[in-house]
Amino acid sequence: MAVSCALLLSACGGSGEEQSTGSEDKKVLNVGTEATFAPFEFMDKGEVSGFDVDLLQAAAAEAGYEVNIQNTGWDAMLAGLQSEQLDIGMSGVTITDERKETYDFSVPYFESVSMIAFKEGTDIKTAEDLKGKKIGVQNGTTGQIAAEAIVGKNDSSISKYKTSALTFQALQSGDVEAVVTDIAVAYEFAKNNPDAGIQTVGDDQFVPEYYGIVFPKGSELKAEFDEALNTLYENGTYAEIYKKWFDEEPNIDSLKAAQ
Repeated sequence: MAVSCALLLSACGGSGEEQSTGSEDKKVLNVGTEATFAPFEFMDKGEVSGFDVDLLQAAAAEAGYEVNIQNTGWDAMLAGLQSEQLDIGMSGVTITDERKETYDFSVPYFESVSMIAFKEGTDIKTAEDLKGKKIGVQNGTTGQIAAEAIVGKNDSSISKYKTSALTFQALQSGDVEAVVTDIAVAYEFAKNNPDAGIQTVGDDQFVPEYYGIVFPKGSELKAEFDEALNTLYENGTYAEIYKKWFDEEPNIDSLKAAQ
């Protein structure tokens, strides 16, 4: 983690740099992400791409900023926010009461829920069937929390991985029998790997959760991005970005209610 933070500080060069954009100077915000969480963020031809990237760029433009997005990794992203070397973190981060003690969050921008992914032929029909199975989760995520709620905290059947991509590699190699992750991520992996024989199942025990843009505690950017996101909800920009990535209409009323 120390090495990751050192690299992050070198890459970011401090928070909130000023950059000339031709006709005017716009403040460039340094953003950390963990780009193995498709379709929200992933690497495409050397660039970070995804739903989160498009939405953040639109919100930043609405608020009068530009963004410099770095694939820092999950731990370094959170450390960079705490040290204020990063202005923003955006990586499908679920808003929780525990996290709000350390970071500030924007209003919700995506509603999600946990999902179980497993190989065809594995006997999993409900979350209770995870008991006795080898489970893979991304460390420090709500997928880990959801799995632990079923089998017990720090149960030996749970293997924790640094990235979402590594959990699915473990599933394909047989190191684990099931992965607990966010619904859109599970669907995206199954869609992009049709020959892998991946199936998915949900469960009522998995409660809805909401993603938010993350800021250092006390950041003045929160209010600006809250206003920007609400503007994107009203002017149709959010729906346009959402349909591009998920091919369906978003439930904006649910996001507003969650505020």
